[in-house]
Parts: sequence; C-alpha cells; structure tokens
Amino acid sequence: MSSSIFLTALKLTDFRNYSQVSLAFDGRHVVLTGENGSGKTNLMEAVSFLSPGRGLRRAAYAQVARKDAAAGFTIFTELEGMSGDVAIGTGTDGSEGSGRKVRINGTPAGSSDELLDHARVVWLTPAMDGLFTGSAGERRRFLDRMVLSIDPAHGRRVADFERAMRSRNRLLSERRMEPVWLSGLEEQMAGLGVAMALARRELLSLLTGLIAEADGEGPFPAPEVALSGFFADRAEGPAIDLEDRYRAMLEEGRHRDAAAGRTLEGPHRSEMAVRHAQKQMDAALCSTGEQKALLLGLVLAHARLTNRISGHPPIMLFDEVAAHLDAGRRAALFERIDEIGGQAFMTGTDRSLFEALEDRGQFFNVSNGAIREN
Repeated sequence: MSSSIFLTALKLTDFRNYSQVSLAFDGRHVVLTGENGSGKTNLMEAVSFLSPGRGLRRAAYAQVARKDAAAGFTIFTELEGMSGDVAIGTGTDGSEGSGRKVRINGTPAGSSDELLDHARVVWLTPAMDGLFTGSAGERRRFLDRMVLSIDPAHGRRVADFERAMRSRNRLLSERRMEPVWLSGLEEQMAGLGVAMALARRELLSLLTGLIAEADGEGPFPAPEVALSGFFADRAEGPAIDLEDRYRAMLEEGRHRDAAAGRTLEGPHRSEMAVRHAQKQMDAALCSTGEQKALLLGLVLAHARLTNRISGHPPIMLFDEVAAHLDAGRRAALFERIDEIGGQAFMTGTDRSLFEALEDRGQFFNVSNGAIREN
C-alpha cells in the first residue's frame, strides 16, 4: 500500500493502561488484534489525539492518564504528514484543570488546531452505533468534526460561539438586560453562528455530490444527508444579511430566552438528518444492521471527501468494524480504504477477520498492555 500520510512511530507514556510503549510502523495499514479489554482501542485513541479535541472517546484528560501515574500522559508520534516528515508530541502535565499541550518538531504549538496542518483523522467506533437514534447534539458534534476535516477554522468558530452564548445566557439569567453587553455578544454570535451554518451546509452539499457520483453502487447503502433547523431552508443571500437577521432574532428574543434559561435560536439547535437513499427511510427507522452499514458508508464518503478537498488522505481509525461484516463486505471495506489512500488502523478480536487484507496490513497482537508484531 502506498500512502502519502502515515505514522512511522508511536510512543506512549502513562496513557490509559500503558506505562510505556513504543511501536514502529512501515506505512501499511495497522491491525491490532486481541481479547476485549486488552488495550487495542486505547492505542487507537492515542492516534486520534493527532486531531484537535479530546479524541475518539471525548474523555476528560484526567481519565486518560494511567491510574497512579506521577504526572499526566504523553503521546509522541512521527509521521509522513501533509507538510512532510514531522514529529508531534502531545499530552498533559497532570495538574488539575490543565489542558492538552502540543509540540510540533519540538516547538510549542499555539493551539491544537495546528495539528490540522499535518494530518486529518477520521474514525468509527462502536460507541457511534447509536448516532442516528441518539440526541441531536451527538449528530451535531459528528457533523462538526466532519466539517473540521475540510475547514480547519470551524472548530474555533464553534468554541467561540458557545463561549459567547454562555455569556449571554448568564446575563439573561441574572436579568441584567444591559444593551451594550448583550448587543456585543449578539454581534459575535451572529457572525460566528452564520459562518457555522454555512460551513455545515457546504460540507453536506459536497458530501451529497460525492455520494451521488457513486450512483448507489457498492456494498454499503448510500446515505442521504441534510441539515434542518437554523437557516436550513431560508439561508439565501449574502452572509452579512443573514447575520443581520440572526442578530435581530437574538435581540427580539431576549426576554423569551431569559424565561427559557437558554438561547432558543441558533446553530446549536441545528439537526443533521440522515436517510437510507435506496429505501427512502429515515436512518433511525432502519434495522440495526442497516444503520451500521449506513454509518460506515457515511464515514467512508467523508474520508474520500477529505482527501479530495485537502489533497491528502486522512488517517482512518476503525474500531471493531470488521466483526459486523460478512467476508464479502470486509473485503470491500479494505478495497475502499485502499482507494481513499490513507493509512488505516483497525481492531478486532480475531486475526482471521482481516485475511482479505493480506500483506497490505502490519499485524500486532495486544494482550494486557503487551504488544508484539506477528
């Protein structure tokens, strides 16, 4: 397998169940096999920290550090990245309330957003199986992570919007109807909120077009994706006009929002809707097997889009995916991954699940924190 983006080394200190571990990779896909609870997903989680945020589990950093560790945790990686060879270190110092620090080639990064200059990471885990039947908030987070892969500024917009909204909510809850403060916060929310909504619409438009190119062919059902809620059906015209409309909505809704204890209009109330294209059925109403296949198809399509837009394939993490597929679909999955072109990390309890991968994979056995290549 030839890949333009791949890890060559991964070193962990006091990360989850690993006190010390050092692995070398040769550019092929990485397959981690072993019993449940042995630490396979922990290794995948470490790789997910090559992207901004709290990784594929969204865990608090204090939970990530190994129990009884003297300080926090560290992750060190070497990879052939989007800008060439790079060494990336990240971790925490163990002090209460401290965030995650990132070093790139030994130099402190201004923020974890700089990781997006070197790699994009997409993942699919068993915890995501309930995406279509879970809360709208879960689907928004999933959508925003998809947007982040093609628009690195999106994560900062979301964080800044939520910060401004919390400040506005606090003023309203305290009945401090101070026009200058509220207008300033609403100005921020209008600019950021409209930018968020337009970025989400653009992502789903691009994704829809890419999915349509496949014309419904292949082993995984084609998902239809759409945005509903905030400005989903009335977002025509220049962005500045949309900002004016949202700003006016916020100003007019101050007393209503104060009574509700939250902001009732905005991108934080948007919803991502997914349907089974061939059956014209909402994903939430599909069978469990169909939902898994739809989600896998959606993640693969997003990985292809990330490659197309950024010019580089993402690193792909698939946790316990192969066990839910028959032999034909497993082989098809590996072919799709190869077509995308990025390095994939995959886990499973049985090596036989990955027979179709043949020599395209580098295999490791994980047992109670001990790792050996086989």
